[in-house]
Amino acid sequence: MSGNKTHLNGILCVVLASIFWGTTGTAASLVPEISPLATGAFAMGVGGLLLVLNSKKKLFLERKLIFSHTRLLACGAISVAIYPLAFYSSMKFSGVAIGTLISIASAPFFSVLLERLISKKKVHFHWIVSFIIGAAGIVLLTIGKQDGFAINSQLSKSYWGIGLGLIAALTYASYSWAARQMIEQGISSQSSMASMFGVAALLLLPSLYFTGHNLFTAKINIAVMFYMAIVPMFIGYLLFGYALRQIEASTATLITLLEPAVATLFAITIVGEQFSTFGWYGFAFIIICLVLQVVRFPTKRPVTESY
Repeated sequence: MSGNKTHLNGILCVVLASIFWGTTGTAASLVPEISPLATGAFAMGVGGLLLVLNSKKKLFLERKLIFSHTRLLACGAISVAIYPLAFYSSMKFSGVAIGTLISIASAPFFSVLLERLISKKKVHFHWIVSFIIGAAGIVLLTIGKQDGFAINSQLSKSYWGIGLGLIAALTYASYSWAARQMIEQGISSQSSMASMFGVAALLLLPSLYFTGHNLFTAKINIAVMFYMAIVPMFIGYLLFGYALRQIEASTATLITLLEPAVATLFAITIVGEQFSTFGWYGFAFIIICLVLQVVRFPTKRPVTESY
């Protein structure tokens, strides 16, 4: 019973984080004059500094343990720094629909691949079924936002965007995996996330010198930037770090397939974007994927190896 409650708590934390992350597209649409690269660097960078400030006591107490796993720290920090640059650049080259489709839908695959090849954890049929349903949901969701011709046209001419989307997915999966590994080595979830994002902030914030020209030219710009840094990044990754104490990284990244669904709802209700029937089928598939992760099926294998 306790294990089921812990598992459910982890899932709820990822769901909340995904809802917060799903607001970033709508928020960014309010400040179109700000470069997407600056948006990502500022949000992740300032969010990382806030994570460090929030966890400074634990970081100090666990500093020796953290620095004894410098490879995991470096892997996570570099991945955090690359992720927003690759993700937003992917959308620039291939459009928002394809950039999101490639980056978000393929991240769980990379995550489970890392756990299988490096951590030697087993992949269960339950996870595979959930992934297929969730990925199909993302595809239908994307088609629902854009007609099929537009999707095919983007796919045929935006190889750079697709490649960057795969890099974004790999780096997202990598820092999720690294954080989970640090937690399994006895480092608290707060320190794991704060250390990775803190180092990444040192890499990301200097890039604002080249890209952040309009960050503070209007009140709306300032409000949106600090909202994105505080709510989706700071609070969102606090929740995500807590979730990684309870569930595997592959499960967590699978549940974040909910993020584009939330983003689409905001785009429809607030921005006024159009949506077709295919998209609503996509919503249903993503909800089924989420339900499959909430329901615990009986297994003879250890809980720590299940997905």
